[in-house]
Amino acid sequence: MTLVIKNLQRAVPLRRAWLRRDSQTLRQILGLARFDLALICVDDQRMQSLNGRYRGQETATDVLSFPFHQDLRAGDIPKPLYQDEYNLGDIFLGVEYIYRQCQIQRQDFYSVLTVTTLHGICHLLGYRHSTEAEWKQTSLSLLLQDSEDLTINQ
Repeated sequence: MTLVIKNLQRAVPLRRAWLRRDSQTLRQILGLARFDLALICVDDQRMQSLNGRYRGQETATDVLSFPFHQDLRAGDIPKPLYQDEYNLGDIFLGVEYIYRQCQIQRQDFYSVLTVTTLHGICHLLGYRHSTEAEWKQTSLSLLLQDSEDLTINQ
């Protein structure tokens, strides 16, 4: 189904084609290609506003996810009854925040953007974590369970 990518920021130059390709690959690997998904790229100011409004934390962050299907158990793929329910939800990517972290840690921006998109998809599928270590374990388990040969183009 549809993958919508909106770039609502101007702080970081962004090649949406790269993000689209990797996001489509993730959706295929995870068996989610038939579901609509929106990726919205925002700057620190907008991310801080969203994070404050929905999580009560007045700081920028890397990703916020807003699931269409509210009460999924971790790892369950939605089972829509109607065509218009084939929607995973919306993922807000804090690209300015992600870019800054990549500069500090000397990491490839687009690779980290792909991993952050996966992080957002995990939240749309009901996964939760309290620590970064829990997140890493969750994402690794999910990928290993769904694919023995994961290749994301770099």
